[in-house]
Parts: sequence; structure tokens; C-alpha cells
Amino acid sequence: MAKTVIIEAHGGPDQFKIVERAVGEPSVGEIRIVHKAIGLNFIDVYQRTGLYPMQLPHALGMEAAGVVEAVGDGVTHLAPGDRAAYASTPPGAYSEARVMPAAQVVKLPDAIPFEVGAAMMLKGLTTEYLFHRTTPLASGDTVLFQAAAGGVGLIACQWAKSEGITLIGTAGGSDKCQLALDHGATYCIDYKFEDFVPRVRDLTGGAGVDVVMDAVGKDTFDGSLDCLKPLGMFISFGNASGAVPPLNVGILGQKGSIKITRPTLFTHIAQPETLRAMADRLFDKVIRGDVTLRIDQRFKLDDVAQAHRALEARKTTGSTVIEI
Repeated sequence: MAKTVIIEAHGGPDQFKIVERAVGEPSVGEIRIVHKAIGLNFIDVYQRTGLYPMQLPHALGMEAAGVVEAVGDGVTHLAPGDRAAYASTPPGAYSEARVMPAAQVVKLPDAIPFEVGAAMMLKGLTTEYLFHRTTPLASGDTVLFQAAAGGVGLIACQWAKSEGITLIGTAGGSDKCQLALDHGATYCIDYKFEDFVPRVRDLTGGAGVDVVMDAVGKDTFDGSLDCLKPLGMFISFGNASGAVPPLNVGILGQKGSIKITRPTLFTHIAQPETLRAMADRLFDKVIRGDVTLRIDQRFKLDDVAQAHRALEARKTTGSTVIEI
């Protein structure tokens, strides 16, 4: 039996129920993993609220690290006793142990602690596809990153610096802006006191940025489009402030033939070979010290509702882990 967090209806953090569930044996293509640490992400909120609907009841959680306890037939890249980490479907990481598909689970290098592995997989792999797989980026390019003091944002600040990319971040408050700067952002705009659009134009000599990376959604969408240079790329990869409203595609032409995409991590990691290549690049960044995972909040599994409230209220910085 393993303690597991489930929801039986979409809604607020009060929907969480903690139950004991039998774990069972892995079948073909599956593993059984005992978790050591679990990552918290906004996608968990979207699934809990129903923005991303699920068939209920269902366990939540998309990211964790632990030790492989058993493997089913056909699993060759993992073995019992391996340290492992994942960002994976289906949800179910909010648990002490689970049986799950093996394809999206990778070996975790000994040099990376479990809590770092749990904090970095979804956010770190997201950063990897933002910088390497969505649109061409090279040293000297300029990126606007909305919410630069968040979990993905602090990784992105460091990633950009390590590759010679100018990153203009936004954050709410001077402390969060300083955090982004300390992690490698070239500039950071405090959106509580300053309109980021004219400031971005000023910082780029009126040209605008090559790429906008925006996980905030509704609140920043229109302004983000206005920050792009002609032929620039807008990457929408989250909805922290709510879903982006319907778009009149003609606006893209009016604003300089700009482009827009809405990628998901799970499209990028659908092929195991691609996932492992992405994970290798991420692990290399962490082991070399180019990227340091900042874990600013820790909660117990019993306190997962409290963790969600803090995340939704934007009271968190860096990454949050749930300890087992």
C-alpha cells in the first residue's frame, strides 16, 4: 500500500483526498518506482481545476524522482535499484510509490540528488525545448521571459546566460527581479511598477525581441505580442493567469508577420530517444554548474493543498518539492 493524493472532482485545493492504494506489479513496458521526492508544477493546478480535464477520480502529479523497485517485460533501459526521475503522463506522482509506463522515465545520474531530480525534470525539459526545439536561437539573440523568478524562469535565466542569449525577464516585486538577475537574466522588469512593453522597446533600441516565452497567459498576452520584432516568435507554454482568449490571426500580420506556437512538453518527449537526448543535455547543464536548481519551498505529502495554495497565489519562487 502507498499513500496517494487523488481528486474525485475538479475544483480548489480542498478537493484533495489522501488515500492508501495498492501499488501492484509492473506489466509489460512498466516499472514500479518508490518516490524519494516529488515536483510541484502549474500543470498540476490546471488538472486539479479542470482547465485540463481528466477522467476522475485520478491521482495528480507529473514529476518525481526515486528508486526503481521492479521492471516489467520489455523494459531494457532501467533495472531494479536504478536511481530514476521523470516528467510523465499519466498523472500519479503525488504518491509514495506507483506503477507507471517506463518510456518517459530516465536514469538519474548519481551526481544529482533526488530532490533536485524531482524539481528539475518538467521545468528543465521545458527549458530545453524552449531554447533548442521550438525556434532557432543562437548567441546574441534576445528573449523576453515572462515570470522569470518562477521555477522554469530561473532555469531559463541560467540557460540563456550559458549560451550567450540576452534574457529580459519580468517579475512581480524588486526581490523577485533581483532573484532573476542573480540567476543570469540580463535585465528584469518589475511589472508591478512599470509597463514592460515600452521598457522592452527601450532595452532593445526599439527593435523588440526575437522570441517571447510566456507561461503567464491572459494577463501578458497582448503586451508580449507588442514586444516582438518583425518575424519574431511568441511561445505560449502556460496559463498561470488564465487561458489566452481567442485570437484573430490577422493581428499576427499587422504586428510584423510574427509567429505564435503553443507547444507542450509531452509532445516533445513522446519518443523515448528524444527524451533521453533532452535529459542528457539538462543533466549536463546541471552537473557542469551552468544550471543550479533553487528549491525554495518544501512540503510534506499531507500538506499538498497548502503547496497548491502557495503556488496559485504566486507566493513561491524557484522550485517546490514535496518530500516523502
